[in-house]
Amino acid sequence: MHRRILLTIGKLKKQKFEGENGMNVYGTDKIRNIALLGHGGSGKTTLTEAMLFTTGVIKRIGRIEDGSTVSDFDKEEKDRQISINTSLIPIEWKGHKLNVLDTPGYFDFVGEVKSALAVAGGAVILVDASSGIEVGTEKAWKYIRESKKPAFIFINKMDKENANFDKVINQLREKFGKAVVPFEIPLGEKEDFKGLINIVDMKARQYDENAIKCFDVNVPEGLEDKIQPLREMLIESVAESDEALLEKYFEGEEFTDEEIHRGLRTGVLNGDLIPILCGSAVKNIGVQTLMDMIWDYLPSPNEVEVNTGIDPSTGETIERKLDISEPFSALVFKTIADPYVGKISLFKVLSGEIHKDDEVLNATQDTRFKMGNIFILRGKEQIEVNKLVAGDIGAVAKLNNTYTGDTLCSKDSPIKYPGIEFPEPLLYLAVEPKSQGDEDKMSSGLHRLTEEDPTFKVFYNKETKQTLLGGQGDMHLSVIINKLKDKFGVEVELKDPKVPYRETIKGRAEAEGKHKKQTGGHGQYGHVFIRFEPSQEEFEFNEEIFGGAVPKQYIPAVEKGLKECIESGVLAGYPVVNIKATLYDGSYHTVDSSEMAFKMATAIAFKKGIKAANPVLLEPIMRVEVLVPEEYMGDIMGDLNKRRGRILGMEPQKDGTQLVIAEVPQAEMFKYAIDLKSMTQARASFKMEFARYEEVPPHLSEKIIEEAKASQE
Repeated sequence: MHRRILLTIGKLKKQKFEGENGMNVYGTDKIRNIALLGHGGSGKTTLTEAMLFTTGVIKRIGRIEDGSTVSDFDKEEKDRQISINTSLIPIEWKGHKLNVLDTPGYFDFVGEVKSALAVAGGAVILVDASSGIEVGTEKAWKYIRESKKPAFIFINKMDKENANFDKVINQLREKFGKAVVPFEIPLGEKEDFKGLINIVDMKARQYDENAIKCFDVNVPEGLEDKIQPLREMLIESVAESDEALLEKYFEGEEFTDEEIHRGLRTGVLNGDLIPILCGSAVKNIGVQTLMDMIWDYLPSPNEVEVNTGIDPSTGETIERKLDISEPFSALVFKTIADPYVGKISLFKVLSGEIHKDDEVLNATQDTRFKMGNIFILRGKEQIEVNKLVAGDIGAVAKLNNTYTGDTLCSKDSPIKYPGIEFPEPLLYLAVEPKSQGDEDKMSSGLHRLTEEDPTFKVFYNKETKQTLLGGQGDMHLSVIINKLKDKFGVEVELKDPKVPYRETIKGRAEAEGKHKKQTGGHGQYGHVFIRFEPSQEEFEFNEEIFGGAVPKQYIPAVEKGLKECIESGVLAGYPVVNIKATLYDGSYHTVDSSEMAFKMATAIAFKKGIKAANPVLLEPIMRVEVLVPEEYMGDIMGDLNKRRGRILGMEPQKDGTQLVIAEVPQAEMFKYAIDLKSMTQARASFKMEFARYEEVPPHLSEKIIEEAKASQE
């Protein structure tokens, strides 16, 4: 979405509010904010194209393979032929507005899905009619259930050679339960797929050969046995939505069409019903019906949302209705980084309305500014509008010091909403610029990209002297470094991170250190005896000097010298921990002794003493929690054992998964995000945190020490 790409693709269109190709401002009750979810390749972007084609915005349905879709216009998306960013696609349909949020299906870009669901009022989960339930389907289901969003399931690609509607329906009901109910069945299947039968209204809708127009036809004969049980299911759901309707149902009375629609809508809004629809996005069959049903059954913003925040000055809880009469407030749910234009902030208006040049408070950052031009994004296109009202979604450029999750509000009625929860990075790799001197440019570019993507982190590890990138997976980090090159002109390479090993001692030793040098004039003289032994503390220093063998003014120099020495151990140059050093004897010269001489003597004693006290290498141990489906338990346990892990326990979860708790050396976990995804088809997830340091097994320790010495040389 950034400006540089837009300008290279073609002249950026800016359409004026209510201009020839502009967009009207719609009331809150005429808006639907809908996220498209589903496995990668299920057809979300193509469905968006079909919606745009149906409403006359585009002249033909774009193809992902050709890079001609409205949603996937970013260079990375075209090169990889997948969605990477959530695209906002506003569509006008029959006097109302659909803000369609086309989300990526690939799991590395889950942050884009999270931000879309934060502002969506409902969702459509796409399922491939030939593939059935896939991992992305399960994840989408989990997201809507966790966020309590009403949703449809759209069985797409009904025209495919191996499409099987009945099989997919059975899979869905078996996996997700009785809440999943068909509202439609296909009219024909595979190459004969030409329309659908609406079980609610008992009408069939057939599309012409070009799938531009559709017309109502009679329900074909011979389908009663298939339709009747499904319709009975719907009628039961209507009855359960209201006590008066339930009584009417038991008395054997027929429901009116209005009662059926009202009851079904109540069930959908409550999450008790997930309607199943069907169609073919690429042939534009079923798309008009889907848009009609989004309007009929999914909620307008003010039907489901009362937003709760706090007063930034007092911390008191405030409720703000999603209503135009309330003071203005909005949530920034996505940021687009651009090296030339600056940031574009996408926001949803949660109350009131906003106009160009209005003064606004960023309650999260406590800054004030004047809004610039307000516009609606449709893929790469910017459509200027005079104002946005409660429930609508828009964008504004150049809001400095404004980030994803921030609250914008009226300066006279401040409110701060909770931010959006994003997953922590799972894969960390080190990054280095390919050209010397590009370090600052790389750092600046990476910082800008973290503003765009909150699931991506960057930090400098002082100990290993590496810049580390954290992301959701290898593809995520690959996209980041490509963006760094395309947007900021910096080429980098990724490497394995270094393990922050430590050194310690297991034994007790005493050592003498003498530094004596005579070079004419004043010489140098320092002489110490130090005892080294293990300690529970990271570093302890003690002195047992009697009779002034080492004058008191030089004892701090000995301690300081030891603190400098423990930064680099004798085995492989790693920091030394958990030692106690006791200065118990020494000598001095009245003229030649100095703090520097005693520090030098201390360094000699340190090397001798540590070598004699049985030094060993320590490695960081991580506490790892893996959430895994039961069928993959054997693979996961075996893999953790291969990684030198210790299984601490297993806890069954309510959803049938298992939580495996283990301790594993960090050195074995750097690529775990990639391997876990491969082992479980991305069905498992994990998190880990540092637990403690433990001794490295001797056979591995020798190899690590050799490699460390080689790299130092």
